[in-house]
Amino acid sequence: MSSSIEFILPHPSIPLSGAVKIHGVVFVSGQVGFKPGTNEVVEGGVEEQTRATLENVRLVLEMAGSSVNQVLKTTVFLTDVQNDFGIMNKIYSEFFGEHRPARSTVGVAALARKDLLVEIECVALAE
Repeated sequence: MSSSIEFILPHPSIPLSGAVKIHGVVFVSGQVGFKPGTNEVVEGGVEEQTRATLENVRLVLEMAGSSVNQVLKTTVFLTDVQNDFGIMNKIYSEFFGEHRPARSTVGVAALARKDLLVEIECVALAE
């Protein structure tokens, strides 16, 4: 295993790495429901944002040489966990299919922007 750190930068306007890869493990920063390559939130509610967020997770994983099936752990942050958990969980289940990474779901007062409803981070193995 390489001991060097690789920083994956998905969008130049964001002052953090989309992921960091070291020793065969990928740490994906919190992803949100932005349209790829933009700072625009997808239209719709938590369903659309969850789908877009998970697709952004997939893109970052692929950029880091990993995949959805290599995800070990996720953390989901919801601004309205009481009302949105069921919808998010349905989309999340469809996305991961039979693969069942460990997960925590946390209700938060707010995310980085008031129009964001869900954020997801994960840890995965590099392929």
